[in-house]
Amino acid sequence: MADLAVWFEASGAIAGAGGVTYAKYKAPRLYWAAVGLPMTWGRFAFSYRNTMDVCGLTVQPSGLRAFMSRRVARHEVRPVAPKIRRVRGTSTGLRVTLRLPAGLEPADLAAASERLRHAWGVHSVHVIAKKPGYVELRMTGHDLLHRVQMPKKTAPLDLVVPVALRDDGTAYVRDYREIPHALTLGANQSGKSMYQRNLIKGLAQLPVALVGMDCKRGVEQSRYAPRLSALATNPDDAASLVDVLVAEMEDRFDLLAKHGVSDLWELPEELRPAPVVVLVDEIAELFLTSSKKDEERRERIVTGLIRLAQLSRAVGIYLEICGQRFGSELGKGATMLRAQLTGRVVHRVNDKQTAEMGLNDVAPESVPAACTIPADRPGQAVAADASGGWGRIRTPYTSVDETVAACREFAHLIPDLPALAPFRPAVSVPAPTIPPMPTTAPAFP
Repeated sequence: MADLAVWFEASGAIAGAGGVTYAKYKAPRLYWAAVGLPMTWGRFAFSYRNTMDVCGLTVQPSGLRAFMSRRVARHEVRPVAPKIRRVRGTSTGLRVTLRLPAGLEPADLAAASERLRHAWGVHSVHVIAKKPGYVELRMTGHDLLHRVQMPKKTAPLDLVVPVALRDDGTAYVRDYREIPHALTLGANQSGKSMYQRNLIKGLAQLPVALVGMDCKRGVEQSRYAPRLSALATNPDDAASLVDVLVAEMEDRFDLLAKHGVSDLWELPEELRPAPVVVLVDEIAELFLTSSKKDEERRERIVTGLIRLAQLSRAVGIYLEICGQRFGSELGKGATMLRAQLTGRVVHRVNDKQTAEMGLNDVAPESVPAACTIPADRPGQAVAADASGGWGRIRTPYTSVDETVAACREFAHLIPDLPALAPFRPAVSVPAPTIPPMPTTAPAFP
């Protein structure tokens, strides 16, 4: 009987260890909640002061503090580490709020983030400056970009569209009022189309006008026709559409001048025209020409896009430009237009120069990260902006059918913009599904 009890105990221990190992790789969130979080929290609490000391994240105490330590507390004066204000566990990691002592800045902790990651045994450590003197350490227990799961309660609202997941567990959003124009670069099969698909799905749920420019005969954007206010499928139509958008921009400036305001959002709601988001699928198709007769058309398009990028933010017209490359080799005006695009998202690229085109002028240190995106991670990218901040993101998988369904469901949100009416794409009604004829006679009881 004793041998049988020992056998059952050993079997239970082996089964438990196997279950924990299975959960670690197949259900990482469950593993983190049950095992990873308690272990990491304990390791952090036990080794915090020593870790900060050996990582060079301590400062000498003030004269008063040193005097009180020697004369009152009667113990040795020790360097001062950032004071822990709050520790909070999440479903993906651990968040710690620190109060920095005089002499330390957030950049000091950011420079030591890799050492902190290894010391506490977590997947990554991100340092976020909350307010002067306070930072937040965002630790993640596993690779969140391996299997993307967007945070709960992320929905499009007020020109803020959640598009992807950051590697610190937060949602990457496109906030058009904060970053009006953006550039997305990536090679074939890098996930660039998936990123645009998620963006269109989110924008379709907002009362904005979506304007598509897909000079590949509309093979990408024509399926979203039920929600598009305008669509250009060749360079000639794109040139005419850009002219209309520039005229619409000028009319909106006249409206702002009439009411003595400088921004669209300062107008009363009943007078405010709907925002417009221009989605360019492949920017190179608008720049490249095959003959001299195309030069005039190209100049119209480039000049119009540059004017929109420079001026249209105040009147609620925003640009989303995608491409495989966007450099000076496209021709005159390319670098000038790129300089106006504040937001940058770079997926896997074929060469370092393409990554530099998108990131080098806003966040140079992010270029190596963009060049090392593996081919088996479609949708992973590096996102940066003019503030110099950057991070890794990955777009969740969204099927074409889901995006098309969202476009049909929210087709009633298309705003009334008469200037865009001539470019409104025709919407095809899906044919009814007819069940196949049975090959054999049905069996009856």
